[in-house]
Amino acid sequence: MYKVFVNDKPLFLTNQISKETDFELFLLESIDFERVIIKMFQNKIQKAYLYHPDEKEIMKTLKAKIPVCKAGGGLVYNTKGEVLFIFRNGKWDLPKGGIEKGEEIEVTAMREVEEETGVNQLRVTDKLQKTYHVFKRNGKYKLKVTHWFEMQSKFDGIPKGQLEEGIEKVAWLNPEEIKEALKNSYENIKLLFEEEKLLK
Repeated sequence: MYKVFVNDKPLFLTNQISKETDFELFLLESIDFERVIIKMFQNKIQKAYLYHPDEKEIMKTLKAKIPVCKAGGGLVYNTKGEVLFIFRNGKWDLPKGGIEKGEEIEVTAMREVEEETGVNQLRVTDKLQKTYHVFKRNGKYKLKVTHWFEMQSKFDGIPKGQLEEGIEKVAWLNPEEIKEALKNSYENIKLLFEEEKLLK
């Protein structure tokens, strides 16, 4: 099952029919993607399931209907086991950004972490899940697919937020502070911490 966040509301791409009732179910053959996405942006749909026996087929169809932006990001640990967070647009987030032409996605993730936070001496230690979210730019919907990497850094200076990217704060947060920050973060960021088993 894929989870795509539309305005922080989940659109599940699934090959199983669940018995829950608090959502709308759409079939791939009959769905008008744009209409469903607009309704989710307008808060008329809180949660939706999109069904097809082959869930990869649903993702393929979604990518064919909505332009895809590929991004790379980092879940970065320092030597004390703290995680690097950025604060922008009123929410806690992890550093990430768009891929440049001809760039390997792992390189994108490391470059973006360094550009957005000033933290260097990065080493990729694991490949994490991809996250998906739909956003609107210049009146058009786009699907952002972010490839996440776990990283370690021996950086011991003071991180600095990239102002032109609207980053107001950069902080190393310990497990307790992370729990607090995630109350004011994005759903796809929470998914990463569930995967990392940092959310008990």
